Amino acid sequence: MSISIDQLFNSARTHSAWQDRPVPAEVMQTLYQMTVMGPTSANCLPLRIAYVASPQAKQQLVPLMAEGNREKTRLAPLTAILAYDLLFHEKLPKLYPHQPDAPSWFNSSPESAREAALRNGSLQGGYFIMAARALGLDCGPMGGFDAPAVAQEFFPGMPYEVNFICNLGYGDASQLLPRLPRLSFDEACIVE
Repeated sequence: MSISIDQLFNSARTHSAWQDRPVPAEVMQTLYQMTVMGPTSANCLPLRIAYVASPQAKQQLVPLMAEGNREKTRLAPLTAILAYDLLFHEKLPKLYPHQPDAPSWFNSSPESAREAALRNGSLQGGYFIMAARALGLDCGPMGGFDAPAVAQEFFPGMPYEVNFICNLGYGDASQLLPRLPRLSFDEACIVE
């Protein structure tokens, strides 16, 4: 598979309108398998994903979205809810077996566990978007939803917090707005 920088960054856009074309289940699996290959602290892998594809699941999700995100989420072929597991460190004996004390690096307090879960789950969220683009999918990542309600609905009883939601599919490029400006290197970077 040959992927270009253009496909991942330069021509990739955030989509809100979608072709009527489903995302196959095997693409969801491949997307996850690619995402978990990116680095995280001590291979902690706190990302948890709920793929919302069925009309019934969409009916559960759409009312929990901010008004401006409802229709684009309803019409997206697939929506991923990206959360992080606050008890991710319990899996470290499997994920980082050569360091038996690794769980203690993250579980000294709920705040330290949450900070590590958010940081590493966010890293994985970035990998998720890049992997989706590498697979030829378009993405529409967003905030604008009731995070506790989404977690309760899609991860009931789990110690997960929702980070962001990402619509996925094959975008309708005819509906794209002009690309917004970006900060220059000098505006955003310091070299010391």
